[in-house]
Amino acid sequence: MTITTPARALIAALFLAIPAGATPLMSQTRTTHVLTLEAARKAAAAGEAEARRQGWEMSIAVVDPSGTLLHFIRMDGAPASSVDLSLGKARTSARFRRPSKALADGVAEGRVGLVGAEGMLMMEGAVPVVVNGEVVAAIGVSGATGAQDAQVAAAGAATVQ
Repeated sequence: MTITTPARALIAALFLAIPAGATPLMSQTRTTHVLTLEAARKAAAAGEAEARRQGWEMSIAVVDPSGTLLHFIRMDGAPASSVDLSLGKARTSARFRRPSKALADGVAEGRVGLVGAEGMLMMEGAVPVVVNGEVVAAIGVSGATGAQDAQVAAAGAATVQ
């Protein structure tokens, strides 16, 4: 099949009439940023290094802004319970876009309605990873005290710049 010159001109005109990147669906969607797997691994490794320096055996979960797991480390000797707790803390921090301690403090101050949020864990030990004002991930840690868990999570988050 041969495309004639007038047909080529019509096809070219149609392509030029559509602005680059503009489609009806574009106005109905938004762009979100998510930590890459490489960055998630690096953040978890930094958290693990901090835990090792302190002599703590922990689980470290890195999730995307929706709370879906990106990367996970369970150190040798970390309690079995730390697996679910680290993931729950990370999900909570990602979805509420704040450190899990802020929510734990809210519950302690009487905001018990937070406890009913399905799949959320109002315990200290997770922080969001924020880049240019946008939450791109969260890191949840479990295996020691809440403050120690938060210290390890913060060490991981600090690697993302």
